Amino acid sequence: MTYPTQPLPQVPPPPGLAVTPGLAVTPVAPASHRAEAASGAASAAAKKPGRDRYFDVLRSLALVRVVIYHLFGWAWLTILFPSMGVMFALAGALMARSLKRPAWGVIRGRIRRLLPPMWAFSAVALFLLFYGGWNVTKDPDHGDTWGLVSMLNYVFPIGAPPFPWHIGDKAGLLEDTWPAQAAGPLWYIRAYLWFVIASPLLLWAFRRLPWATLFAPLALTAVLATEIVKIPGETGNAVSDFAVYGSCWVLGIAHQEGVLARVPRYVAVSVSALIMAFGLWWASGHLGPDGWDLNDIPLAQAAWSFGFVVILFQYSPSWQELPGRLKRWDKLITLSNNRAVTIYLWHNLLIMATVPIIDMAYDLPFMQDERWSSALSSTYMLWMTVLVWPLIGLMIAAVGWLEDVAAKRSPRLWPDGSKPSKAPKGRRAASKGGAHRS
Repeated sequence: MTYPTQPLPQVPPPPGLAVTPGLAVTPVAPASHRAEAASGAASAAAKKPGRDRYFDVLRSLALVRVVIYHLFGWAWLTILFPSMGVMFALAGALMARSLKRPAWGVIRGRIRRLLPPMWAFSAVALFLLFYGGWNVTKDPDHGDTWGLVSMLNYVFPIGAPPFPWHIGDKAGLLEDTWPAQAAGPLWYIRAYLWFVIASPLLLWAFRRLPWATLFAPLALTAVLATEIVKIPGETGNAVSDFAVYGSCWVLGIAHQEGVLARVPRYVAVSVSALIMAFGLWWASGHLGPDGWDLNDIPLAQAAWSFGFVVILFQYSPSWQELPGRLKRWDKLITLSNNRAVTIYLWHNLLIMATVPIIDMAYDLPFMQDERWSSALSSTYMLWMTVLVWPLIGLMIAAVGWLEDVAAKRSPRLWPDGSKPSKAPKGRRAASKGGAHRS
């Protein structure tokens, strides 16, 4: 039996619904809702994870300040911008973000990125030391068995590597104190390594006792500075470095965990200002051989760096791209961040290398004139400042690619963010054709 069929009445769709012939009725959001969705998608795209360019700017400033400080030794630079505290804080924040992955893999990756660039530096430094006649077994400060064992710190820097305080002649190619100058940056590598290893424990402690974990390194620094507890030798130096900059590293963790963002800005800035004022007050009564150089005053360095970093994080804009006039520095900032380890390791040795290069100018014929030689002598530091940057550039090109190899990337000669040149049209067409055929 068949039933008679009648066409269904055509009912107009309600507002907000669109009918497509042969398809089911599809809801369509009102125009205002669609606009909101579009703007939400755009903002989400703008906030997609990537490099924090604000962090990149701070790291670049820290590196430039370190080079200028080691050129001129101006004590006030340690107050104007505490580079080491800033660099440890940035590293702590990035480490905390990476620890969303399994801890052992993160630690292994950080160590792997650090070691090859350091091995290149160690190889050159040891070659120069041995060529200069240094023998660790005959060194009065390092000639024992422990001195030989500590040579392993040139390979894996868990402690301080041995080196002579003087080698060669003051009138030689390099000043006789160059080993101490060249090995100076290695303390940072040692401290960074220990912070990386301790980061899973620090993150675990911070999530359970945030404020106690944050201020514990400051308290330890105060204990060491007041000599309530004395730890002699390089062990004491390592513990002191860990304590002085430990709160900065934990501040990076606090920033990444969003704890600092929950503190009202006026409270954070006010407390930071008080801590920084305490640091300057302590420094005023414990001035070292270089006056107000905070590197010689651990408790003042810890307090000043702590407050400075809190303020930097409180005003952190989290740039995805450099704004305004900073864009003109984009390539240099990108380059310095991609080669931060290379720049830091080599800059002291390169500063000393400027001296014999500039001294060759005194042998030029016109330098026999007293006016010209006096002019060079009076502007000697200026020429060192000008010359060290191209030397750093040459070192970046020579060994900087090791940072890419260590990070398991393709080696790059000059990674300043410039886009690679496009292939010719014929080549692009051929590649498209090949892809189509395959």
